[in-house]
Amino acid sequence: MNYEEILKINPVLLALFGTLFTWGVTALGASLVFFFKNINRKFFNLMLGFAAGVMIAASFWSLLAPAIEMTEEKGGIGWIPAVVGFLAGGAFLFVLDKILPHLHLGEKTENAEGIKTSWHRSVLLVLAITLHNIPEGLAIGVAFGVLAQDPSIGVLTSAIALTIGIGIQNFPEGAAVSVPLRREGFTRWKAFKYGQLSGMVEPVAGVLGALLVLYATPILPYALAFAAGAMIFVVVEELIPESHNGNETDYSSIGVMIGFAIMMFLDVSLG
Repeated sequence: MNYEEILKINPVLLALFGTLFTWGVTALGASLVFFFKNINRKFFNLMLGFAAGVMIAASFWSLLAPAIEMTEEKGGIGWIPAVVGFLAGGAFLFVLDKILPHLHLGEKTENAEGIKTSWHRSVLLVLAITLHNIPEGLAIGVAFGVLAQDPSIGVLTSAIALTIGIGIQNFPEGAAVSVPLRREGFTRWKAFKYGQLSGMVEPVAGVLGALLVLYATPILPYALAFAAGAMIFVVVEELIPESHNGNETDYSSIGVMIGFAIMMFLDVSLG
């Protein structure tokens, strides 16, 4: 199937296909639990840093830059939707972080964040990673939703590049959930099940993001920036701090650089 044929597909369906792919890569990463019971701390920090680097690069190259360019092409002031949407996305994740019950790996159950509940520890652990995946799915959905306004090969390849980049970083993210769960005493199958479950939210968020911009075209630049703000909040609030646990923080920095470089390469070369 060539690009012209893909452009004929409904953008919502493309967003669904893209996020199903990233969910599948999450499951593939989670399957490492069948082969390993532990993850080396250096490698774990490297993986988290890599995910952060991909998300930082995607936030600019795939989301903020197109939002600014789109606004300026219509004679508007480019920075307004970029700034407003970016801050709104961060505020949305901030509120969600305070409301959604979740627990970070290695923490005691009583240290769970969000509204206090009696939910099982495993559910709280999965919800912590689910928070990461909401903005990722939203970003993919919005990126494909742009096709409703600009059905060009450039927009399509940019959305595909974003999907590939997020998919790549979802592989270590899936392992970062399942393997620690195995270490906490879960069976391999149960650890895998919860690990891949964390990626299930991406198709939901992707379809919602595509539908949003499909039926509310004027807010498209704001939606792109919103997704960027949500991803950067996750990077700063969750990924970077978690990747600096222990003494091997250099690996986190290396991961960020590699992840950023790969995502930038994908977006520039494909988009």
